[in-house]
Amino acid sequence: MNYQHVTAIALTCVILSACSMVAPLKVFKSETKERSKNPENATEYVCEGNKRFFLRMLNKDNDAWLIFPDHEVNLAKSSTEKNRYVSGSITLALEGDQTTLTDGDVLSYTACKAQLKK
Repeated sequence: MNYQHVTAIALTCVILSACSMVAPLKVFKSETKERSKNPENATEYVCEGNKRFFLRMLNKDNDAWLIFPDHEVNLAKSSTEKNRYVSGSITLALEGDQTTLTDGDVLSYTACKAQLKK
């Protein structure tokens, strides 16, 4: 055996022994806490047609954080209208039981009501 073969064998042994030290990933570990479907410090809104979103107010109510199951969006408080938050074409108008959330012609949530925490 020449020097290159011995080096290759030694390197292979080192790599294989390192692999045995890594713990396998356990996807369904019992120690893992289940995520809540209700985000912390957020209010759920239920709208016409059973459409839902969560809202978390931030930065002394200067930002409205919209939380959906697959994404989140931050809206800044409008400088011209009270209780209105905007980001591009997205507008949230907080008006009691008639809160609305629109995104141009794409999204329209109407008659949204905040759900009281139990």
